[in-house]
Amino acid sequence: MVRPLETDTVLRGRYRILSVVGQGGMGAVYRAEDLRLEGRICAVKEVRPDPDATLETLAQSREQFHREATTLARLDHPNLPKVSDTFEENRREYLVMDFVQGGDLRQAMEQQRRNGEFLDERKVLQWTHQLCDALAYLHSREPPVLHRDIKPSNIKLTPTGLIKLVDFGLVKLLATDQMRTVTVLQGRGTAAYTPLEQYGGDTGHTDVRSDIYSLGATLYHLLTNQPPADAKQRFLNPEAIRPPSELNPHVSPSTERAILAAIAMHPDERPPTISAFRDMLHTGSLIWTWSTPDVAPSLFSLILEPADWRRAIRENRDLLILTAGLLILSVIVTLV
Repeated sequence: MVRPLETDTVLRGRYRILSVVGQGGMGAVYRAEDLRLEGRICAVKEVRPDPDATLETLAQSREQFHREATTLARLDHPNLPKVSDTFEENRREYLVMDFVQGGDLRQAMEQQRRNGEFLDERKVLQWTHQLCDALAYLHSREPPVLHRDIKPSNIKLTPTGLIKLVDFGLVKLLATDQMRTVTVLQGRGTAAYTPLEQYGGDTGHTDVRSDIYSLGATLYHLLTNQPPADAKQRFLNPEAIRPPSELNPHVSPSTERAILAAIAMHPDERPPTISAFRDMLHTGSLIWTWSTPDVAPSLFSLILEPADWRRAIRENRDLLILTAGLLILSVIVTLV
């Protein structure tokens, strides 16, 4: 592994490295001080070239990197860090963006697990709605932008409670010509959160439903303290995936259904858009049904199961009693 930059290294005469936030075989992320804007702390993402790559491949990688940087610089959403600069130095590519204060959701989950507890479902769903906002924004760009590496450690929770979806190292643009995907930066995602179609790398067909799978797998992990069985395991053994409620009995039936729909093996069995997935979570009693098993989802129906009725009545018992009392009183007054 290539050694990371040393502390106090100054890049482009502007960014002074303060510490290493994370690193891997092909790059690192640093916390840095912006010497031109006093007091500003930023994140500097470094992408190192493949030492075995040919000159032609290196040229293509640089072109892809600049395409990604241009795309990210145009993004503007409260749940996404803002990209402010990009440059090349010493044959390495750099991307400068906002440094997000706070821990990530993996840390929050592991803290609960060490205490023998689970994250509160209502809080997790509040975070999820923010993530859905960010993904709906990315997917609505022209062309759409895919994240491809959604997981608890890539989701930061700021001290104010704002969620930030970080690490754009695996971003892809979804081209409009026959829904072909165009790689912006190489990446394969993380096994537990990666749908089967993404294992094909650059030859696999990924679309917005791939991000929906990763988000569903992330929710599974946050609510159960265990990552779901990865797609390869599930392909060989469909029984490898356990319903979330078996691991955490506090997971509601409606949330469980939404998660299992999102992590369906075949893309056509998942909600077709992030908005559709959010609707499943928001309504609390949606059951997703496809018109046929072999085509993309075209409709859904609202079905309230007995368990949902019982749960709704239990949670709103006092309100129902008050409503019934007022109704009886109104009838008496009317008769009198």
